[in-house]
Amino acid sequence: MLLAYIFNFLDRQILGILAPPIQDDLKLSDTDWGLISGPAFAILYAVLAVPLAYLADRTSRSTVIAAAIAAWSAFTALCGIAVSFWQLFLFRMGVAIGEAGGVAPSYALLADYFPPARRARALAIYSLGVPLGLAGGTLIGAYLASYIDWRAAFLVMGIAGLLLAPIVKYFVRDLPRPAPASGAASLMQVFPLVARKPTFWLMAFAASMSSLCGYGLALWTPSVLIRSYHLNLIETGNFFASLLLIGGCTGVLMGGLLADRLGALDRGWYARLPAIAWLITAPMFVAGLLAPSLWIAWPLLLIPNALNILWLGPVTTAVQHLVPRRMRATASASFLLINNLIGLGIGPLLIGSISDALKTSYGAESLRYAAVGCTGFYVLAALLMLFAIKRLRTDWVDDQS
Repeated sequence: MLLAYIFNFLDRQILGILAPPIQDDLKLSDTDWGLISGPAFAILYAVLAVPLAYLADRTSRSTVIAAAIAAWSAFTALCGIAVSFWQLFLFRMGVAIGEAGGVAPSYALLADYFPPARRARALAIYSLGVPLGLAGGTLIGAYLASYIDWRAAFLVMGIAGLLLAPIVKYFVRDLPRPAPASGAASLMQVFPLVARKPTFWLMAFAASMSSLCGYGLALWTPSVLIRSYHLNLIETGNFFASLLLIGGCTGVLMGGLLADRLGALDRGWYARLPAIAWLITAPMFVAGLLAPSLWIAWPLLLIPNALNILWLGPVTTAVQHLVPRRMRATASASFLLINNLIGLGIGPLLIGSISDALKTSYGAESLRYAAVGCTGFYVLAALLMLFAIKRLRTDWVDDQS
């Protein structure tokens, strides 16, 4: 399942490192690229996640996950033959359809496998797919694009994912659950239940504000390094991948370990930990992005690249505990609907649009200042999560429910 999640983010992040050659080849502006990377993916990804998770709750979670891998990998390969903005836009929509069926059922399946005392750590290990996939996509994309071309990067990743799908289906097993007729909740039961809980909305919008920055920076930071620090594609890949690999993996694991330990004492820590991390993340990203040299930028950017995704283990665990067990995949998809529609749908496009608007005044530096401006959303995310602390203790549902 971790390997599948790595491929999930490989296929997303490869767009970030391939932005310069694709924009040059297809004559795309920063706004065009923001549309392809944000709304083209986010709308279908967010909306279809709910019915696909509902299907997984009522049938086989592992089957839905394997089918999702095959679908998103096929469309990733097709991105390699795109010759226009609209072709690439439509193929990225296809990738979104596949990836919509992967994450929420995986959260629910892992919650079935692991007891509450180890659940945040298990979900954190699974969430290592985010930094590993981001780093891998950056490196693989940079080297394939440099030594072959950007189209080869999509084709290689798509074919590899197609080979992975049957392996996941064979090795990932569902645990016994109540039969649909007796135990599974209907879609119209799940969302009204979580919608009545203030914790759900506070955590969903907090994560959305963080993801708005996170997805935007993941996509555009390689271009900032190229435009502002004059790195080539391979130098950019090595620099950015090292940040994602070291910082991201440390942050995700730290979040899971701390949440399990502190959450056993007070469930409010599942919300308090992300809030503290985001308050540190915002100024560190500003300092790193504005650093005068790469030697100063790397250590400054390492810290926020760890802390900005520390929330994955604690928050995904908390969302599992807002509903009874039979509703978990659908509840996770409802959370991801909001998180991805706002975070992924707005973040890349917002930074690209601001960059184009500032280009007349700041030239090549416009993208750097657009990225810096968006870091303020981390502060808003932290404030929302602080409000969730008290309500989380009340809204929590134990495994026996």
